[in-house]
Amino acid sequence: MSDNVTSNMQSFTDRFVEFSARIANQVHLRSLRDAFAGVMPIFILAGLAVLVNNVVFPWIFEGETLVRFKVWGEAIINGTLNIAALLIAPMIAWSLARNKNFGNPVSAVVIALCSFIIMMPMQVDMVPVGGKVAVSLTSILTFANIGSTGIFAGVIIGLLSTEIFIRIAQFKRLEINLGDNVPPAVSQSFSSLLPTIITLSLFAVFAALLSNLLHTDLIHLITTLIQQPLRLINTSLPGTLFIYSFGNFLFTLGIHQSVVNSVVLEPFLLINTNENMLAYAAGQPIPHIINNIFVPTFGMVGGTGSTISLLIAIFLFSRQKASKQVARLAITPGLFNINEPVIFGLPIVFNVPLMIPFVLLPAIGIFFAWVCTTLGLMSRCVVMIPWTTPPVLSAWLATAGDWRAVVVQLIIIVFGVFFYLPFLKISERVALRNNGINDQDA
Repeated sequence: MSDNVTSNMQSFTDRFVEFSARIANQVHLRSLRDAFAGVMPIFILAGLAVLVNNVVFPWIFEGETLVRFKVWGEAIINGTLNIAALLIAPMIAWSLARNKNFGNPVSAVVIALCSFIIMMPMQVDMVPVGGKVAVSLTSILTFANIGSTGIFAGVIIGLLSTEIFIRIAQFKRLEINLGDNVPPAVSQSFSSLLPTIITLSLFAVFAALLSNLLHTDLIHLITTLIQQPLRLINTSLPGTLFIYSFGNFLFTLGIHQSVVNSVVLEPFLLINTNENMLAYAAGQPIPHIINNIFVPTFGMVGGTGSTISLLIAIFLFSRQKASKQVARLAITPGLFNINEPVIFGLPIVFNVPLMIPFVLLPAIGIFFAWVCTTLGLMSRCVVMIPWTTPPVLSAWLATAGDWRAVVVQLIIIVFGVFFYLPFLKISERVALRNNGINDQDA
């Protein structure tokens, strides 16, 4: 009977792993992951600019001199955070076209960028400086539409415009062939001329219909009907804990957690991060606790699963030579949140005892940090930092120099050591028995 149960469980696990792997390799999801990974250095630069502008410069300068030096950070913010959506759309187009082996991915980038601008509102209501009444302006682009607010619209337009363009470009009858004597760049541009015209014309027709019939635009429509509701759910405490924990559970099956987190969670957390950084740079109240700085800083200490605590537990309490050897190899990359050596070397993958704290500890850390932030015991995260920033330093930088955040992170690490410990002991005993070694002989 037990053999049948075990066989059924293995069969279910195999099917689940196969399904999850298929999802992980889905071309659109893979393209989203590639695109967000590509723009991440830009947002990290923005975080450093916010940190320097609001923490470093005020230590050194004051008055008019401080205002002049802050122009440096403000210029970087305008070229990064305030054009986030404008960066995302073409990056997604490039990634999708390349992943679909399309011969001219640069054309897809141009199409996505043009389509995104086409879908912008024709008229924007703005309040002049010092004024009280809004005035209508035409023929302008606002940071509100091409920045954080438009990120989800950029995602949709990047995917949709590229799909339409590639499908139309597959019709050979629409291809203009100028012969072999024409330079390749000219030949490629003419071969995609008609697909370009058709794709952009379709977006323009859609923009005209929205403007004339519904008196709105696609950016506003997506933000109101899709982005905000999803964002409220996904970046709420329950939503974040569930999605992040599910991604970590997939990692215990050998499937990287970015399959879920980089698609379902990260775009919305990134919007919260951008709004926090902009608010901090402007000296305004910080709107969000949960963002994509907060989650890894307190839920990914030492890497996914907060495995720095596991490594410490091994060094302090383990008697098994194999575990200590893996820990010695894994500690250096683990200090920079790279923990594949411990995940696949110990292993944690398909190791039921260690799977439990691997999934639960990050959720506990996020919840504890959320409570501390809500109670005002630490500052909110306002600086985008590289994900490889070591523990302790990461908490201090992410909160723009709040030592209390360091204490919170240290509490999570210490708690994690004792949380991992009983599961580590069980895992080691199971490993010993599977190898035919008695506990006393270890």
